[in-house]
This record gives sequence, structure tokens and C-alpha cells, in this order.
Amino acid sequence: MDALISQLQRQFRDYTISLYQQDFLDDQFTELKKLQDDGSPDFVAEVLSLFFEDCVKLISNMARALDQTTGAVDFSTVGASVHQLKGSSSSVGAKRVKALCVSFKDFCEAQNFEGCVRCLQQVDIEYKTLKTKLQDLFNLEKQIIQAGGIVPQVDIN
Repeated sequence: MDALISQLQRQFRDYTISLYQQDFLDDQFTELKKLQDDGSPDFVAEVLSLFFEDCVKLISNMARALDQTTGAVDFSTVGASVHQLKGSSSSVGAKRVKALCVSFKDFCEAQNFEGCVRCLQQVDIEYKTLKTKLQDLFNLEKQIIQAGGIVPQVDIN
């Protein structure tokens, strides 16, 4: 059992580091993890669940605002949603999503329809990829705990 726990902890450590190295996460995610304790063991998962629910709503709002079949594109609505998504992605440490929002905002301000549509597609892909990767990370955490181990602290710096 100890060998299994060690293997799971190593996988967890390596996977966590890879998420930072591939720019999926930044230091804000580390800060968020520090807020989790025994009194709120699911804190990070709950915050991220709210973030991903927010992503769905905001992406849907942006898609509606960019829908040309309803008339003129509402770049101010798109920009407001992008701004909100940038803030929430920044607060959870979703580095790639946040970076895309910076470009997306520029396209909104320039009223560049094609650029906005491209960014919307990329944001949709990135948030879904991040969600899958974090679900894998949380599953590793659960496996470690179920095996009787302790989830290791991962020092990124």
C-alpha cells in the first residue's frame, strides 16, 4: 500500500508541476490552494466549480452577442463578458484563459468580429481543457486519500 501511495503522490506532484509549466495555472492557483484546510477540504474544487459554471454562462452570453443573425454585433456586451471572465480566470489562476481574454478584449475594442469569434472558440477550448485537467488532478487527490495517504504540498517555485 505504501508503494501505491508513493506512486500516486509522485504522479500528483509531477502532474501539478506540468500544469504550471504548460501555463494552465499560475501563482494565484497556489494562493487559492493555501486557503483550503481540514475545515473546508473541498474549497478549491467548489471555487473552481463556480468558475466553470461562470465560464459556461459568459461564453454563452458572448456567443449570443456575436450572433450576427440577430442583427448588429453587440461588442460592448461581449467586452463586458470578456472583462468578467478575465477577472474570474485571474482570481482562480487560470493563466491561459486569462491571457486569451486580454487578446479578446483588444478585438472587442477594435470591433474586430473575426478576431472575437476566434478568441471565443479558443476560450471555449481552453476552459474545457483546464476543467478536464483539474478534474484529473482532483481525482488523483481522492485516490491518495482513499489509499490512506496525504496529498503532498507541491512547491512550484
